[in-house]
This record gives sequence, C-alpha cells and structure tokens, in this order.
Amino acid sequence: MDPLALIIVAAHFAAVIALFNGVLTTLGQAKIVVAAIESIARQPETAGSVTSNMFVGLAMGETSGIYGLLIAIIMLFANPLIPIYLNAIA
Repeated sequence: MDPLALIIVAAHFAAVIALFNGVLTTLGQAKIVVAAIESIARQPETAGSVTSNMFVGLAMGETSGIYGLLIAIIMLFANPLIPIYLNAIA
C-alpha cells in the first residue's frame, strides 16, 4: 500500500474518532441538564446557583466538542503529515 494513501486513511480514522467526541459531548451535556433539573426539583430555592453552575458545566463540555470538530477539520483539510511525507520523499 502506498504510504501517502496510508497517511490519508489514518487521517480519516482520526477524524472519525474526533467527531465521535461530539456524540459523547451531547450525552454529557444531557446528563448535566438532567442533574440540574432534578436538583432544582428537590430544592427550588437553589435554582439560581444551580442554573449558573449548570451553564458553566455546559460551556466546558461544549468546548470539548468544538475541539473535536477542529481536530477533525484539520486532519481532513489541512493534514500536517502530508507535507512532511512529501518533503521526505523529495
């Protein structure tokens, strides 16, 4: 198998793994919201602090999904390994 083709196949597998992070991010955010709703249902007077903490947790979780998308885009459209390989064979 051509080494360049192997690099491209590996990049596509890495992109799939990075995009799978988005699925896990969605599940994690759903778990955060469910826990916040249950907490507010038990103690309604803490709704303000629980809601603010929930939004901080959602923002932190969302950055993980955005980083996964960024890595996938880099691996598919600006793969840093291809120029290294092309310089090595030249």
